[in-house]
Amino acid sequence: MCGRFALYSSYPRLSQALRLSLSQPDLELVPRYNVAPGTWITGVWHQGPDTGPAFGQLWWGYRPAWAKEGAPQPINAKVETVATSRFFQAAFRRHRCLIPADGWFEWLPTEDGKQPYYLSRRDREPLFLAGIWAERIDGSPGCAILTEPARGAAREIHDRMPLALNEASLEPWLDPDLTDRETIRQVVRHLDAVHIEHWPVSRAVNKPGEGQGAVLINPA
Repeated sequence: MCGRFALYSSYPRLSQALRLSLSQPDLELVPRYNVAPGTWITGVWHQGPDTGPAFGQLWWGYRPAWAKEGAPQPINAKVETVATSRFFQAAFRRHRCLIPADGWFEWLPTEDGKQPYYLSRRDREPLFLAGIWAERIDGSPGCAILTEPARGAAREIHDRMPLALNEASLEPWLDPDLTDRETIRQVVRHLDAVHIEHWPVSRAVNKPGEGQGAVLINPA
């Protein structure tokens, strides 16, 4: 799954890594080292029918406006079912987004309790996680991050991981005119698992409100 991540790269660095023409937000990106669900997070998506992809803020929790008030508000969607699930399929077809992250956290059970690990690219370049979004009942966008079976080093910590896309997949993933499920599967690829590494970090990260400093991703 993906239930916590860090984002501290600046907008210019993210734009450079995306290699897409994006307008720069007026405000600087505030580094966050313990991003939790149920908060506003940075994303990239087409925010209008005649606009290109742009940075914006999405609520991390997916509940379309048409869903009942008591409907679930998942933070993740499985790649195996996102295209066929009634709850997700419309967003998968036309409302895909990217969630930039510098790394994410997973927990490994130990005799002393759960030990958090931080997973990131070996070269420390930003990751771009595949997401879907839908308009919430209040008109704001809410999103879920796609997950897939864990691969490579990530499999040592958890059985699932966020779907991080390779560079060639970023533009087609955002393309609202690309709606055919099979075509999407053919042109969108995940980042090679060889690029991912992990290390144990402080258990202070276990509490979402426990600070936001870079110390949270230092090796424990």
